[in-house]
Amino acid sequence: TRQAEEKLVQIETNIVYGMYSGLALLLDIYRPVQANGFGIIHISGSGWSAPLGPDAQPLKASRHVEIEGKPLVEAGYTLFTINHRATPRFPYPAAVEDAQRAVRYVRYHAHAFGIHADRIGAIGGSSGGHLVSLLGLLPGNGDPADESPINQVSARVQCLVTRAAPSNFLTYFPPPLFLGVALRPDMSPQSLEYRRAQAASPLTYVTPDAPPCFLIHGDADDVVPIDQSAQMEAALRNAGVPVQFRRVAGAGHGPGIMDDAAIGAEVVAWFDRHLKGA
Repeated sequence: TRQAEEKLVQIETNIVYGMYSGLALLLDIYRPVQANGFGIIHISGSGWSAPLGPDAQPLKASRHVEIEGKPLVEAGYTLFTINHRATPRFPYPAAVEDAQRAVRYVRYHAHAFGIHADRIGAIGGSSGGHLVSLLGLLPGNGDPADESPINQVSARVQCLVTRAAPSNFLTYFPPPLFLGVALRPDMSPQSLEYRRAQAASPLTYVTPDAPPCFLIHGDADDVVPIDQSAQMEAALRNAGVPVQFRRVAGAGHGPGIMDDAAIGAEVVAWFDRHLKGA
């Protein structure tokens, strides 16, 4: 029953992980009673957008949280699911900056959360998968001169799971509102559009020290083509990074792909091996 489940998990809501111009950036924490000492950042897919209405459901309350996070919480991982600034009001790089701030906040307070500060994972689907990819691939160095001690710590995560994630905005064009520019196939490499697309693409930042990455993608995805994950797999493999690519036959874009208990078990096994077992 749900009551029995809730006794196994402590849920803390609306934790303020940062502020932006008076707006509180919030996350929820799902902490298992039998916690294993490892934390995972979760970002729901949203097309990098959020409704403007005052009664809109926050990102951290989406169905993605349960689908993608429940197997991990049941396996003992502490899950931190976040809101981030979004279009139409806040274009790139606001969402990336917020995701990095969330990692820094969790890392800075790791002792209080009962997790390892130096071993944090991340999972997300679609736009959330794009953002968590950047959490693993961008350097994310802390700024020792920053007035906030939280911003002095690293924003980089050590293990990734992505579902249906865009990786290369030179071959997949996101909504113009996200990058603030309209992308075209014939962009000049010197153009603002090309440079912004490249800067926002996880593929740009693949290096041999990238974290282990488990890619999940449906081969019938008509929103983000499966080739986006194929490109990422090839780049990671060429760099010598541990990578696993789960092509799901007949699956489309939605998070329901994760309802398959076998895939949930593979996700847990990936974090067990590359985050907990590292």
